Amino acid sequence: MTDTPPLAEGYEISTDPDRIDAERVHRWLSTDAYWAIGRAREKQDRAIEGSLNFGVYETVSGEQVAYARVITDRATFAWLCDVYVDPSVRGKGIGTALVADVREHLRPYGLKRMLLATHDAHGVYEKLGFAPLERPDQWMNLCF
Repeated sequence: MTDTPPLAEGYEISTDPDRIDAERVHRWLSTDAYWAIGRAREKQDRAIEGSLNFGVYETVSGEQVAYARVITDRATFAWLCDVYVDPSVRGKGIGTALVADVREHLRPYGLKRMLLATHDAHGVYEKLGFAPLERPDQWMNLCF
């Protein structure tokens, strides 16, 4: 088991769906996240509605500074996606603390696995126990 890094002072994590700043999340993802460039607002809103959402907020202002989304059946499987930290707060460990919080939030469900895909953040996820697929030849995907 890997350690759970603390969240930087002055920030808090919440899964309260009413706190998600959907406009901000859409702007972040559709304009700055390589995996979601051009994603329509309506599609992002549907994704938020159908997922377990995590937000990181400044404790004083309540402003959202990071986001992560999990698709899960809360029994056997979870897919971690749309992890994003606002550029103004990067380098403070917020992303690592957010993903650790997601991991710990899901732990009581007894999931068999949680997957994610990343192009450039392997080091962040490896610190939290994620590893490359042992048998990628057993996995397939269907792209629409």
